[in-house]
Amino acid sequence: MASQSPRRKQLLEWAEVDFDVIVSDTDESFPPELSFSEAAIYIARNKALAVLAHLTSDIPVLAADTIVVCDETIIGKPKSREEAIEFLSKLSGNIHEVITGVVIFKGTKEIAFADTTRVSFHALTQEQIVFYVDKYQPYDKAGAYAIQEWIGVVGIESIQGDFYNVMGLPVSRVVKALEGFNS
Repeated sequence: MASQSPRRKQLLEWAEVDFDVIVSDTDESFPPELSFSEAAIYIARNKALAVLAHLTSDIPVLAADTIVVCDETIIGKPKSREEAIEFLSKLSGNIHEVITGVVIFKGTKEIAFADTTRVSFHALTQEQIVFYVDKYQPYDKAGAYAIQEWIGVVGIESIQGDFYNVMGLPVSRVVKALEGFNS
């Protein structure tokens, strides 16, 4: 797996997928003409290719990138407390999409897809947002939140799609894709 994400690691462990973590620093920018789904796949592909360049064996390489989109704007990982509060204030009482691009290489064969989950937040108070940011410090999370933490439990009104995609990996689709390499 070409990711240091503890959430992706946990999801693959829950699915009982045998894997090692191998990462290589990559640029997470993308051409501006890409759709949001294409952008997530583009970034994931670059992560996979960076790891693939250092491998000599023919093992599958899995990479993923998750983006949050609200009002046609990507909400990335917050760089500060203030930005995390700003991001969550934008998501409060609103609907957004969580898009995870997944790329798996094995030799020259590639499987690539994006999974989208629509998430609706209840209106949150400023006190709730500040409490969450100060207690959970969501600076390594796209959209400044984790669905499996306090804010997901009290703040999410509904989701349409894969819950685990919001955690960072549409794991059931990944397992099926990996099975496709073995058939």
